[in-house]
Amino acid sequence: MAMKFNHAQKVATAHAITDLLAGDGVDTREDLHAWLDQQANRAALRAVKGVGPKSVDYVGNLVGRSHVAVDVHLRDFAVDAGVPHLPYAQLHAVYEEAAALLGHEKGGLEHAVWRHRSKAM
Repeated sequence: MAMKFNHAQKVATAHAITDLLAGDGVDTREDLHAWLDQQANRAALRAVKGVGPKSVDYVGNLVGRSHVAVDVHLRDFAVDAGVPHLPYAQLHAVYEEAAALLGHEKGGLEHAVWRHRSKAM
């Protein structure tokens, strides 16, 4: 199934990501999983116009890593729980710490909160 983008910048971002990964020899899910181990590769992905920290964390989740990809649902849940508006990195750390304290996998907690909040909206 082809991705359908209605915005030219999203198409350009998808092409830029594809070019980056192909140029680094990333051909499989396993390749991408290993590629994301390198901080320099994560930084290269972030350097693509339209790719932010949430996108990098989300891609990690897609290839079997356990990350917290903070989106609007996780931000709203945190505010409702009394956590003030925080920059991405700080809120990301709050969720990771909460997962550790609760004995949950980071990605599992992120997904549970996302599912809960996405149904509420």
